[in-house]
Amino acid sequence: MAKLTQAPNGGNVSTLDRKLGRTVFGSAPDLYARGRPGYPPRVAEILRDLCRAGPETAAFEIGPGTGQATARLLDLGCTVCAIEPDARLAAYLSESLGPAHPGRLTVMQAPFEEAALPSTAFDLGVAATSFHWLDPAIGLPKVKQLLRPGGHWAMWWNVYGDPDAPDDFQVRTHALFDSLERPPTFADREKKPYALNRELRLAELEREGFEERAVEIIRWDVTFSTGQMLALSATFSPVAQLPEPARNEFLEALRRVGDDEFAGSIPRRFLTAVYTARSPRRMSLPA
Repeated sequence: MAKLTQAPNGGNVSTLDRKLGRTVFGSAPDLYARGRPGYPPRVAEILRDLCRAGPETAAFEIGPGTGQATARLLDLGCTVCAIEPDARLAAYLSESLGPAHPGRLTVMQAPFEEAALPSTAFDLGVAATSFHWLDPAIGLPKVKQLLRPGGHWAMWWNVYGDPDAPDDFQVRTHALFDSLERPPTFADREKKPYALNRELRLAELEREGFEERAVEIIRWDVTFSTGQMLALSATFSPVAQLPEPARNEFLEALRRVGDDEFAGSIPRRFLTAVYTARSPRRMSLPA
């Protein structure tokens, strides 16, 4: 279900309901795994150096999808409890990563809001391009509840285009994407992508009592073939939820731009916004 929200230009646009995120990505896990790029190496460095992710770390991950971030946590030596609402993605994750990491990956199929997890049992919690599907007023208190005192929290997003310096493909296809419903990454009252609204994201963490709040924006460039760009675009929630004829028509319009105007080689500028914080080292006592 979609709802009407105020667009930055003053008009009304339709924003996808957060609950759609529980099911919209699982129809084709192989396509999602191929289409979504991973994260720049700097993200793993932040997890290792700032969040102390390593062989002694008990971590939980919200909305792992096909495991781009899960694999990095496992590579760092963490034991991971991955909470995935979609049964198809949960099965894919278990089958693709579980055998290579015996005893270190548990996949729980449930929405994070409803998942029964032990309090203060984890050293690290993460959400990779997924936390915008949760209401932060519900999700962040639960995150803090699951972390041990002083435990680390990291949430990050890939942003496919730089709003301040849009690349040529982003400019050329803006009207096509602007015709679609908005994902929650353009949330109510926000005039910039969810991941890049630093003031609001940090304020939400502060309001829930998280300490040592920080954000780092990583800029990286990549050149995609038309096929790679189509595979990525097909995984975007506003595209994935379209009826098949409309989805095919949209992707064909993108294909024509990629092949005819960029000769099948599309330079892109991506951003990755990484937010980190710690749960309070001392539990507050009731007044």
